Amino acid sequence: MKLLRFARGFVNFVPTKEMRKDTAKHQGLRNQLVNLLREKGISNEDVLQAVGKVPRHLYVDSSFEQFAYRDQAFPIRANQTISQPYTVAFQTELLEVTEGSKVLEIGTGSGYQAAVLCEMGVKVYSIERQKELFDHTRELLQQLGYRPTLKFGDGYKGMPTYAPFDAIVVTAAAPEIPNALLAQLKVGGKLVIPVGDVSDVQRMYCITRKGEKQFSRATHGDFRFVPMLGNKE
Repeated sequence: MKLLRFARGFVNFVPTKEMRKDTAKHQGLRNQLVNLLREKGISNEDVLQAVGKVPRHLYVDSSFEQFAYRDQAFPIRANQTISQPYTVAFQTELLEVTEGSKVLEIGTGSGYQAAVLCEMGVKVYSIERQKELFDHTRELLQQLGYRPTLKFGDGYKGMPTYAPFDAIVVTAAAPEIPNALLAQLKVGGKLVIPVGDVSDVQRMYCITRKGEKQFSRATHGDFRFVPMLGNKE
């Protein structure tokens, strides 16, 4: 039995036949990635430390493993993508969360964003619409010792059972800002979401709930995401 460190602690981790290794070389590549993110303007040390701990090469197909620590997106199952590390770090930094914060993620995807949040000590709730991806990622996160609350369903509806949240991050492009997600924010909470036509770039919004019906919004540049899908129970 090999003892590995994941998710802010030690877990008894027995690799499956399919599980790849996390080596000192991979850690060195993560350190280089963290330095690159600093150069690109990411300054939150909790975010950077989390990125430096999560083995991104285990979240991509083995054919992309040698490129996993480049700052770029790669295709994953169900015609989706794993976001580039800068995008993950940028969205996470905008959330302004700390250890113990309660965060809803819309679009579990590969599980990489959820793992970064888990490494920060955040209580993660994540919803995924693609069943193939949901099943695969749930198993992977369990194997790696991460324990977010996962749900298969419609991200537009969020997780009202667990609301309110300190922050909500959407990892797919929405044509508009879903009112259901705004309603699930705590007062003072932030929603980080890319909005726009999926055939073009999307604008990153950070929306802060100021009161029961009061919200402020700020924009933070253009990004490209896969579309946010709905109508799934």
